[in-house]
Amino acid sequence: MSEFQKVVILPILIAFAISVVLSPIIIPFLKKLKFGQFVREDGPESHLKKSGTPTMGGLIILFSIVITALFYIKDYPQIIPVLFATLGFGFVGFLDDYIKVVMKRSMGLRAWQKMVGQFLVTGIFAYYIYAHTDLGTDIMIPFVDKTVDIGWVYWPLMFFVMLGTANGANFTDGLDGLASSVTVLIATFFTVVAIVFGSDVAPITCATVGSLLGFLVYNVYPARVFMGDTGSLALGGFVASTAYVLKMPLIILIVAFIYFLEVVSVIIQVLYFKKTGKRVFKMAPIHHHFELCGWPETKVVAIFSIVTAVLCLIGMLAI
Repeated sequence: MSEFQKVVILPILIAFAISVVLSPIIIPFLKKLKFGQFVREDGPESHLKKSGTPTMGGLIILFSIVITALFYIKDYPQIIPVLFATLGFGFVGFLDDYIKVVMKRSMGLRAWQKMVGQFLVTGIFAYYIYAHTDLGTDIMIPFVDKTVDIGWVYWPLMFFVMLGTANGANFTDGLDGLASSVTVLIATFFTVVAIVFGSDVAPITCATVGSLLGFLVYNVYPARVFMGDTGSLALGGFVASTAYVLKMPLIILIVAFIYFLEVVSVIIQVLYFKKTGKRVFKMAPIHHHFELCGWPETKVVAIFSIVTAVLCLIGMLAI
């Protein structure tokens, strides 16, 4: 077996198989435990029928990634910080889901609790990068083909990027298959970059691709399971940590622009409403705005995915 087959093809297939096999086992289990999705009554009317659909399906994604990564972690140490960030943010999301679904507290973790958890995970990730890798504090600048050592700015920027990306992924998870479709394209982009630059992170980016492809079998419209915050925060942690291990956190603004757009739409909506009492968008995050403009849910997912695919190609040009 060639190195390419071992490091790229095999982890995709392993994670895909685990995801596809686990889903019909975990989904009925989630139903039995009544881990059903809570649907906002002020949201699009078409979403009311989603109420009760099993959530916390992010566990399927996490199991698939972790099991696959364990086959490679010894020989590919750059997997370690990415796997930690993915699991760490996923655990914060799991606590949030558990409180919402099991304890019936619709808001889940309080904002400060979620922030503390994310800060803690990012802090440990930052320490590992500092103490156990030789990545340094230089980052790649898109389109100029060079890296720049940004010194102490590297660390506060890391917290901003990690938390912003994780919560961007969280906001993106609002339609059947949306976060999964967008993120599988981003993970594919990172896989290509890892191969080109010879990075040890390739097995876990491939595992994420395979895991999401398997999850999408059950998550595309009409979804039989939702990933919940368990999955969306984990994926955000994966994207941000992978970008840092590859020394290209700024590339997130390009390839994960949909995440950024979702976050910005919420910020704009909240600030403008507080100031004027009016709304800029019919509903935020912005994918709901397009729904209320008459776009079918599947069209929103398709367009956002197409935009991400094009931006990933632009990302290739940028590096």
